[in-house]
Amino acid sequence: MGDQGFLKQKPGFSTLAIHAGQSPDKWRHASVVTPIVTSTTFKQPAPAEHTGYEYGRSGNPTRNTLEECLAALDGGKHGFTFASGLGATTTIFSLLKQGDEIICCDDVYGGTNRLFRRVAAPFGIEINFIDFSDLDLLDRSINGKTKLVWMETPTNPMLKVLDIKAVAKIVKSHSDDIILVVDNTFLTPYLQRPLDFGADIVMYSVTKYMNGHADVIMGAAVVNNDDLASKLRFLQNSMGIVPSPMDCYLVIRSLKTLALRMEHHKKSSLKIAEWLLKHPKVVEVMHPGLPSHPQHEIARRQSTGHSGVFSFRHSGGLQESRKFFSAIKVFILAESLGGYESLAELPSLMTHASVPAEQREQLGISDSLIRLSVGLEETDDLIQDLEQALDAAFK
Repeated sequence: MGDQGFLKQKPGFSTLAIHAGQSPDKWRHASVVTPIVTSTTFKQPAPAEHTGYEYGRSGNPTRNTLEECLAALDGGKHGFTFASGLGATTTIFSLLKQGDEIICCDDVYGGTNRLFRRVAAPFGIEINFIDFSDLDLLDRSINGKTKLVWMETPTNPMLKVLDIKAVAKIVKSHSDDIILVVDNTFLTPYLQRPLDFGADIVMYSVTKYMNGHADVIMGAAVVNNDDLASKLRFLQNSMGIVPSPMDCYLVIRSLKTLALRMEHHKKSSLKIAEWLLKHPKVVEVMHPGLPSHPQHEIARRQSTGHSGVFSFRHSGGLQESRKFFSAIKVFILAESLGGYESLAELPSLMTHASVPAEQREQLGISDSLIRLSVGLEETDDLIQDLEQALDAAFK
């Protein structure tokens, strides 16, 4: 077994991250580093006959290299990149038509919630948010109109761990044609590989851990099914939601250190979570690596550990939260997550402000809920920063 009883890490991850799709033999000049190909068009030897590339939106050597590497890391056959995580989500829901239904887990990134409610719904796609930890409710909710089931695990920002294998079994018992999507942004393929547990599409905001340097906006999707891949490739080209070659190069660079970064995030965040658990002003710590987490055993069955992002709830309210954020010195008050820098944010007013107030209340996204993204700084420095900020908040 792996650390704290989690799954054992599959061998060869770093080797794939460094080499998959990146053989120097692909290029006539045998460059070890993938070149940045910025050309928007490519010479054709004859009309409608090209050598693999014709127009930059349809395909680009740098982008294709990244997509091949991403597919390999998730154990998939086909990888796709998009201009943002929400661009990836938009492309995926565009597989549907008017009258189809998306069933989405209730605790989900605010941007996904907003996109489904305010963009997909007006196109005539029905949206149903439910608690996927209630598997019987999920089973009862699926009907003939259900074409897409969307889940995050762990969820954002409440860090609920959903059983991918159990959800996949229920979904496929209704119809093999229902597409199960798992947003794996929080864990990356280093810590969790949803395709192994029955997901049809694994989706990422590459902006976060996959890039890890807070300098690229990008999304991605990986699939095994050839027919589904063909549809996504068509939509990627037709909708034009593609990333730039420079951004693709930067992510190729970042993936080479993904395993090293995730190990540090994993160890540091767990140490901080254990410290917060003992703090007198902290009433709840939502970290799947803690044995006290309600779905700790599910997390151990389907992942090799947890990343640097987790939430905690203090005993005060909005006033104490504001004081806390005014006092932090190493942590940075900002949205996003997964970078080398440690971030802290208030979901109720920031990342999840677009979620309807009644839904936020039902989910428990209160003004005392703080989400952390533990970066790569010294762990003890981060603990000291949290300690002095909590002292200031309750002074």
